[in-house]
Order: sequence, then C-alpha cells, then structure tokens
Amino acid sequence: MANGQTQQTDVIIVGAGPVGLFAVFECGMVRLNCHVVDVLDDAGGQCTALYPEKPIYDIPGFPRIEAAELIVRLKAQAAAFRPVYHLGEQVQSLEPRSGGFWRLTTSKGTVLQAKAVIIAAGVGAFGPNRPPLPGIEAYEGKSVFYYVTQREIFRGKRIVIAGGGDTAVDWALSLAEIAGNVSVIHRRDRFRAAPDSEARLKALAKEGRIDLVVPYQLHGLEGDNGQLTAVTVATLDGQTKRIEADVLLPFFGLSMSLGPIADWGLALERNQIEVDPATAATNKAGIFGVGDVVTYPGKLKLILTGFAEAAIAARSAYALIHPETPLHFEYSTTSGVPDA
Repeated sequence: MANGQTQQTDVIIVGAGPVGLFAVFECGMVRLNCHVVDVLDDAGGQCTALYPEKPIYDIPGFPRIEAAELIVRLKAQAAAFRPVYHLGEQVQSLEPRSGGFWRLTTSKGTVLQAKAVIIAAGVGAFGPNRPPLPGIEAYEGKSVFYYVTQREIFRGKRIVIAGGGDTAVDWALSLAEIAGNVSVIHRRDRFRAAPDSEARLKALAKEGRIDLVVPYQLHGLEGDNGQLTAVTVATLDGQTKRIEADVLLPFFGLSMSLGPIADWGLALERNQIEVDPATAATNKAGIFGVGDVVTYPGKLKLILTGFAEAAIAARSAYALIHPETPLHFEYSTTSGVPDA
C-alpha cells in the first residue's frame, strides 16, 4: 500500500518484542486484528538484537530456552492471526481523530488508524553506553562489540570484558567455555551481578580460567585497521597495565529513550508509562501499555509479567472497540484458536 494511504485495523501494537508478539496472539484470541510497528528490522526486541543466544530460565514450561528460540515460537503463535508488521519504522506521531480513533504515522510514511493502541516498547529506543576511549569508533563492529549475537565467533579469541553487571558476568562465564582467554575489567572487586553468578566468576578466576583485572578501568586501545592487539587499563591512581586482546566487549548498560512516545502526553514516571494494572490503560483513552515500558505499584520487570499484561490489554481493547458486545470469557482449552 502506498505511503500516506491510511490503513485501518483494530489494534496498533508499538513494539515487536516478546510482549508485543504475545499481545498479537491475545488480541487474536478475542478476534481483534493487529498491525505491529517496530524501529528494528526484525521482530524480537532485545531478545533478537542484544542476546539471541542467551538462555532464559523463567518462561513457564521451558526449564531453559534461548532468547532467539523464544521469539521464533512467539512469532509462530502470533502467525495464526495474520498480523501486519511494519519493521524498520519508527513511530513519528500519534494523533486523536474523530470517532475515538488514533492516527499513527511512521518514519517511512506509513499511516495507520485504530481505536486501540498497545504500547509494548520495552525499554524504548536503546543503544550502548560507549566507553570514552579515543579512536574506539575504528574498532566497532570489527573487534569491539557491545552485544553478543553469535557466541561461536569468539571461539579461541583473547577476550577482554569490561563491566561489573549481570551482562558482563554472564558473558564472561559463557565465553570462558570457548575463548582462548577471558579477562574481566572492573573498577572494584565486587560485582553488581546475581550472587551465584559472581561466586561462579570468582571460582573460575581461582581455577585460572578467567583473569579478574580489578580494580581497573579502560584506558586505551592498541591495534591497526580496526583489529585490536591490546587493551590498556589503569587504576584510579594512574597505574597502567597492558592486556593482549583480540576482542573488547564493553558492557556498560544501555542508553534508553522513549523517543517520540515521550511527546504523546502520557503520564510518565522516571521515563516509564503509568498504567492501571487492572486494565493496562494509560491516562489517554484508547492507549494501553504493557511490558517493561510501563510502571505501577508492585510492577515486576519480567517477560512473564508482560505476557499477563498483554492478555489484560487485549481484553480492555476489545471492550473499547466493541462496547455493545460484552466479551464472554473462555479458556483457550474451551475456545481453541479462533479463525483469523
């Protein structure tokens, strides 16, 4: 359909991460059609972009499932309801229209209209917090990486990991299984990771399988044509140390922004959207929020919490769109999967 021509649907879902994908399924279960918009070029959000090979342990029914596999299954589950995806497109504007409709326009000129909008934007637009090292840009994507999407490409490499959070510790533990050497740089001896993970990290250090370089921080890079040969680190009082390396993985968290969503007049608390947990409704009629982008008292930032919120939002959207036809609640074992 040509850009600028309005496409009508029941529900617009902003965000194609795991919770957004499950929202498609839940909307389908109450016979609502969906269009899905995401700024990334593929569905899956952080599960696809940041850690596709990382295992997730708290998905019901799966003692362990890799993030990429979870997305494959969620897409297959949603496919029964034929969602229309608009990937690689950022939402530019969301404006009210007569009759209770919302009109959404994307960066590629796609125009969508629906009575219900479900925001499942996760952490919003995200990117890595880059360390302030001169010339680091020349190495990015070649020997400096902010995400691990394929663990196998690091087999046999001399790896330096910088950071003290869960991501740094988890990848140190994982890559120690295949790397030639793993050095972990952190400015203090204690880590901001799960206690069990920190204990395993220090146990591997005692066994000589991981080098803990503490208390140090990144100081400089050595290499040529984008390929690292060494990383220089320094203590707070200026003592330096050189570590031979093929790869640097700086894990200093994400820089997150709601982007244009912040200008929609939604009630916000610390860059998160406030919703009513009973309905997933925001302060704007017809706009609902689910997943990590929302907050309310007692909110747990877990994928499974987002899944439950998606079910609530879908039923709230149905009540808004079809006020004359009350929804008869049924379990899926009774209703089955409705025809799309």
